[in-house]
Amino acid sequence: MGDRPGAFDNSFNLPSYLRTDAAIFYKRGRFRAALNISNLFDVDYFVTSNASFPVYPGEPLTVQGTVSWQF
Repeated sequence: MGDRPGAFDNSFNLPSYLRTDAAIFYKRGRFRAALNISNLFDVDYFVTSNASFPVYPGEPLTVQGTVSWQF
């Protein structure tokens, strides 16, 4: 995401950022296991702002694992 205005009057800009997500899964028959990683490099970033305040930060490194069996 590139630089963008943080307020309607362009009084400040939200900085650019590059966020990396990753996923890996294993499937065999009816069994499946998955690992999803958001913000792999734990980058500090701002998603958006509401006029001038508040400014909403992005989520930190998040790891989610799932295991499932299909019936």
